[in-house]
Amino acid sequence: MNILLSNDDGYTAPGLIALHQALLTLGHTIMVVAPEHNNSAKSNSLTLHSPLYVHQGANGFQYVNGTPADCVHIALTGLLETKPDLVVSGINNGANMGDDTIYSGTVGAAMEGYLFGIPAVAFSQVDKGWAHIDDAAKKAADIVAQLIATELQPSPQDAVHWPWLLNVNIPNLPYGDIGPIEVTRLGRRHAAQPVIAQPSPRGETMYWIGAVGLARDAEQGTDFHATARGCVAVTPLHVDLTNHKAVPKWHSSLS
Repeated sequence: MNILLSNDDGYTAPGLIALHQALLTLGHTIMVVAPEHNNSAKSNSLTLHSPLYVHQGANGFQYVNGTPADCVHIALTGLLETKPDLVVSGINNGANMGDDTIYSGTVGAAMEGYLFGIPAVAFSQVDKGWAHIDDAAKKAADIVAQLIATELQPSPQDAVHWPWLLNVNIPNLPYGDIGPIEVTRLGRRHAAQPVIAQPSPRGETMYWIGAVGLARDAEQGTDFHATARGCVAVTPLHVDLTNHKAVPKWHSSLS
């Protein structure tokens, strides 16, 4: 198997390094193309109005002066000689649950692979700070091994569901204390905290995006509920934003 690994925290991030080391134990070819700098909350953004460059870091990873989606896009459209069988993104420094997935560069990198027809999975740790990152990487490698064994040889009747995109959140716990996998839906957050306004040294007003809101929908079956109990939340995602239930209503309103 050929696995393309990326992230949004940058090519020197502990989560990327730990996941790379864990994936190597599976015996597959791991190709790393990651952002030069932290690109959190860049979602699926592509760089269209300035040139992108690819360099190789001292750790052997290739890095791009762009977004997570840029990295995967460049890798799949000209950089790599071999098309990967799987795109893996992460491990992110902090959760990507509920509404976070809309903004997440970690999910954006995985989604770029999905949009090119390649199965993809995004990994995040629930809490920031990289506590137990090697344990999380080992659990992520377990999940990748299981996906390779069970999902990367689709039967013809499964073709309509191919490819797939998974969002995975792993608690910051020792490996033996991490709970089982729960397949979940996305929860919801309350609105973000108010913007923070400060005067700049030049007398202008600077604005900083406020902190994320608390969980609003953390009911049983959500990613918030699973991870709060120490379990691994695995949420299948798709890209169709159409509000299918509302289509008949708008037909009658606008026809």
